[in-house]
Amino acid sequence: MFYDRQDMIALISSRICHDLISPLGAISNGLELLDMAGLAEGPEMALIGDSIASANSKIRFFRVAYGRAPTGSTLAQGEILSILRDYFASRRIDLVWHPLREAQRRDIKLVFLAIQCLETALPYGGEISVSIDGSSWVIATNAEKLRLQADHWALLEGQDFDGELVAARVQFGMLAMLSQWRKPALVLEMSDKAISIRL
Repeated sequence: MFYDRQDMIALISSRICHDLISPLGAISNGLELLDMAGLAEGPEMALIGDSIASANSKIRFFRVAYGRAPTGSTLAQGEILSILRDYFASRRIDLVWHPLREAQRRDIKLVFLAIQCLETALPYGGEISVSIDGSSWVIATNAEKLRLQADHWALLEGQDFDGELVAARVQFGMLAMLSQWRKPALVLEMSDKAISIRL
């Protein structure tokens, strides 16, 4: 069977997330056992617990954003909200999720990538909202201070990128690549204090 580049990227991402989630879960279980035995007290153990929780939340988010999304597979609303709640638990960003139903995993994959794109523009915190307008997903933010790197956002408008796309901004390249055949096409609207991505 032939797999194209997008399939291979998604399969590699899924494999990495799958292999990492098990040992992280084992460490979490070990901390719970220590806590039950009264041996998990002190700032050091709290730091370990917080770090494991943060790592788990990122792996769950990345598994959706970068992992495989088979045609027809869905994500329940409760699972989506759980992933987002944990992912933003230690961040200065409020995520408001309006849709009240399950959704196609392929759609949520793009929405999560869009969320990560908006996250880069909010170094001082802010709010990201996700809603559905007709058949389109709308991921938007507004804040008093936005940090915008024009070359990365230009990718979402189909423009060429002359620089080197670093790992911390790979979401821009992934979203541009995965949405290029989407009908209707991705629409980006930007101002000094607001950004909207329509998928």
